[in-house]
Amino acid sequence: MANKKIDGMMLKEMFSSGAALLTQNRESVDALNVFPVPDGDTGSNMSQTITAAIKEMNAKRYTSAADVADAVARGALKGARGNSGVILSQILRGIARGVAGHEDVDCTLLIQAVREGANTAYKAVMKPKEGTILTVIRVIAEDLERSGGKCETLEELFKLLLTSGDAILKKTPEMLPVLKQAGVVDSGGMGLMVIFRGMYAALTGETVEIEESSGAAQSMPGEYVDDHGDLRVEDITFGYCTEFIVSHPRPDMKESEVVRLRKRLEKIGDCVLVISDLSVVKVHVHTNDPGKAMQYALELGELDAIKVDNMFEEARERETKRQAAAEAEAAKLKDYGIVAVALGEGIDRIFQELMVDQIVDGGQTMNPSIQDLAQAVEATHARNVFILPNNTNIILAAQQASELTEKNVIVLPTKSVPMGISAMLAFSADMGVEENTAAMTEAAENVHTASITYAVRDTTYEGREIHQGDIMGMIDNKLSVLGSQAHQVGLDIAEKMVNEDTDLITIYYGSDVSEEDAQKLCDALAEVYDNCDVELQYGGQPLYYYLIAVE
Repeated sequence: MANKKIDGMMLKEMFSSGAALLTQNRESVDALNVFPVPDGDTGSNMSQTITAAIKEMNAKRYTSAADVADAVARGALKGARGNSGVILSQILRGIARGVAGHEDVDCTLLIQAVREGANTAYKAVMKPKEGTILTVIRVIAEDLERSGGKCETLEELFKLLLTSGDAILKKTPEMLPVLKQAGVVDSGGMGLMVIFRGMYAALTGETVEIEESSGAAQSMPGEYVDDHGDLRVEDITFGYCTEFIVSHPRPDMKESEVVRLRKRLEKIGDCVLVISDLSVVKVHVHTNDPGKAMQYALELGELDAIKVDNMFEEARERETKRQAAAEAEAAKLKDYGIVAVALGEGIDRIFQELMVDQIVDGGQTMNPSIQDLAQAVEATHARNVFILPNNTNIILAAQQASELTEKNVIVLPTKSVPMGISAMLAFSADMGVEENTAAMTEAAENVHTASITYAVRDTTYEGREIHQGDIMGMIDNKLSVLGSQAHQVGLDIAEKMVNEDTDLITIYYGSDVSEEDAQKLCDALAEVYDNCDVELQYGGQPLYYYLIAVE
């Protein structure tokens, strides 16, 4: 059946189907990652992001397309992990802006929403790189604007979307040499296309199996929980939360009459829930006319357990309490708080000793969500909060976390744990925010970090053949040394990093390295670079044998 409009329920099915298909294919998307380090890969990050979006969407019964899209965008923002997840959340955020205020989505509105999705994603990235997921969504938007007006149905428009996306995805290796060398397309773009393909399947009536554990499963109507505890007066459209039971329905009541009741209630309110087994009918609705809702239901039988709450008054009381709590909190706030992302018992202890307030588990192997970071910011109980992402794949999420808190959040560009440690050593509670920002940033940028790990797959990168199990040494996240032993790679990479200006070399050894082996590397470096201080610290980081800082 051809669709010229998508309502809220259909849009829900489409998003759920897209999330389910990505969850099923996340390992295939992960496999497209060019750099073969053990990390939080694109498919996994995007899957966790869209799963968080579906969980938010299913938390309440939304009927309009605008409300569904807004819930998806809100959930994606909270749950976004890694750069790919954050960019996906911004695409969804733009799409939600594009359909704001609309009950249904037609071809024209969908074209506008996709364009808004592309624009929002590009604005979120300081230095957009072509040949990535950004290019895919931008070109799709351009092609839809150019030819989408000729489509009479949404099925035709989605076919055009998929054709456009597949075509530009195949071209991404020509835009990024590293993709061409590895013989793969962009993993983020592929993840986005998997979501779109799942949405198209729902639109055309195809079934995508949804795993219960994925979080993408639709909530059953009986599981609906009425939670309007966060609503403010200005957010309320329908002000009376009305609940009752038709306890003794007419003996001749039919299922069609229950359906008719539901449709009539949807015209006078929202958050409608009507559950019936023909022996009893349970009703819930937010409306401005509770009497009319009950009048409609009286046609089916006797009413019982009637409950009507004034949501306006509830919201006013909550706002009064909220303001009082905020004033009390503000009175006891300290000036500064520090949040650091780290993974490893030893590294955690170092940051604790440096008086970091909150440590969020995460790093190359596990990217925290935006909500994880925002909650840590709130937990500092400070007016000004510095975030040390300590990983390139977490910086964008940290920047977006500021939108979920009213604190003054400063994200420092720390791309490694040693950079974060150096930044902390430069922090002073006696300096102002701008002074601290400048001092901590300068200290971090004076550190060069080498990380030593193993390759998780065969690939070709920057002209080098890498085989699974090879020991890789990266300097500032760029491949520098390949070898077969972590000890020798450590010596070789230090030779490339240390110069006449180097004063200090610090080695942080991971959970897979014995203290004895780490001490041998420390002694060897101390012997070669006798004009430098060489320090050994237990980091306990997983999967990465050594982090070596030179400053």
